[in-house]
Amino acid sequence: MTHPTRTVLRTQFNQALAQLKDALRVIRRRGPSQIQFWFIALAIGIAAGFGALFFRKGIAALQASLYGTQDVHFLHSFAEQLPWYWLLIIPITGGLIVGVVLHLFTDDGKVRSVADVIEGAAMTDGRVEVKAGIASMFASLITLSSGGSSGREGPVVHMAGVISTWVCRRINADGITGRDLLGCAVAAAVSASFNAPIAGALFALEVVLRHFAMHAFAPIVIAAVAGTVINRLEYGDVTEFTLETPGALQFYVELPAFLILGLVCGIVAALQMRSIFFAEDIGNHIQSRLSLPRWLRPAISGAMLGMIAVWFPHIIGVGYETTLRALSGDLLLTTAILFAIVKTVALAITMGGRMGGGVFSPSLMIGALTGLAFGLIATGILPDVSGTHTLYAFAGMGAVAAAVLGAPISTTLIVFELTGDWQIGLAVMVSVSMSTALASRLVDRSFFLTQLERKNVHLAAGPQAYLLAMLRAGAVMRPIGSARCISREEAQALADQGLCIEASATLEAAMPYFDRDDIPCIPVVVRDEDGAEDLVGALYHIDALKAYNRALAATAAEEHS
Repeated sequence: MTHPTRTVLRTQFNQALAQLKDALRVIRRRGPSQIQFWFIALAIGIAAGFGALFFRKGIAALQASLYGTQDVHFLHSFAEQLPWYWLLIIPITGGLIVGVVLHLFTDDGKVRSVADVIEGAAMTDGRVEVKAGIASMFASLITLSSGGSSGREGPVVHMAGVISTWVCRRINADGITGRDLLGCAVAAAVSASFNAPIAGALFALEVVLRHFAMHAFAPIVIAAVAGTVINRLEYGDVTEFTLETPGALQFYVELPAFLILGLVCGIVAALQMRSIFFAEDIGNHIQSRLSLPRWLRPAISGAMLGMIAVWFPHIIGVGYETTLRALSGDLLLTTAILFAIVKTVALAITMGGRMGGGVFSPSLMIGALTGLAFGLIATGILPDVSGTHTLYAFAGMGAVAAAVLGAPISTTLIVFELTGDWQIGLAVMVSVSMSTALASRLVDRSFFLTQLERKNVHLAAGPQAYLLAMLRAGAVMRPIGSARCISREEAQALADQGLCIEASATLEAAMPYFDRDDIPCIPVVVRDEDGAEDLVGALYHIDALKAYNRALAATAAEEHS
């Protein structure tokens, strides 16, 4: 009886395996169906959730090992008791490791983060760099564990992008599917990292995909819930910050103060972002001027951070303890202002020194400190019509973070989910709206979009600004010799006048020729290794406009589907 049973089980197993292989083959060739897509989204959400969980626990384990503390949430208080040279050695060593890793595994020595994921969603069908992404995740892990003054959401988001990219390549996903899967991975990673399912889903839609298409909503929510469940299985259903004195808002009378707080936070957020770009430019200048190897740059930044940490250990890591103290009102006015300034400087050194990490958690800390300082002043001036100053810390935390991310909706919700207090939403919404409105005019919409603008990737203005850069002249041109193309002689005559473009060039580079020289077409050439040009076709103005129009229509169809 045993032998026939084993034979039947083996046969059934082989049949199931063959059906699975057939299903994978169909998915690669035709793409997943709607039901299959949801299961893939769930699987990606689980993988990204575990990735975010392991990343967070890895930081905690390394911090505990390096600094010798039992509770990393109170790392700053413990670090005050360490010898000064230890606070200096740890970030220098960490920076050196980061520099070597990025030098070996990236082509530019830079850490990949949220901006690269946004670019991947818009311009590369939801794909991101895998090898550089893995190296960046490891570099950010070392940075956050060894004294770097940044946050964990940047590397977690890019890690999620690496996971979705791997899946997209296996199933040969098209552009829409690839972007949706990227959104699922990001939603799960953010949800798992902060125990914030609503904000995780909206962050993926608002920041990464930059649209709220209905076809993407359901799978992204599924993935966000999966990531949250993974977080809660490990940490329980607890909020990131526990507020002991949330206070009460004196409705209507106190709202003008929160409007002013929003404007102050918008300025603070703009200064925070500008300081990072300034530090990056200064770092580039010094590195070029002194011919420093790029692997040494993070170590130098680590030395600077170590010197600051000797006097201000609160800059180490994501700043959980200081943020909690600000939200609890456990800081003096001068201390809150000083801590906010020092944290801004430390964040600029970390990011400008190419050490890795994100800007969200530091923005929460700087915002909470800014809000607390404002609240101490406001409640001191008008104590009879004011709530507690911790309300302002709460609102300031959301206002600065929303302005930096350029995401008022998801940031408002993530602040609620981080604290578990939904009773003072009006104050937070007012402050967030004013800060984002102001800061978006002082930079290119957000920190991430400004980063891309500095790379000449124009996503801030919308699809009409970047779609031309996605279309290649070689893909739109008419081949030489075809009936509807100019003759080789005519094309050569134009090329001899310097009017030609390479097949690999984008339509963004080609369009100025038509506007400047008023010609119906421009020859397209291919250059060999010796630099010799070979005429292969002609790019017509009307064809370029048609291709651009089709791309715009496809983007609009995706965003409204």
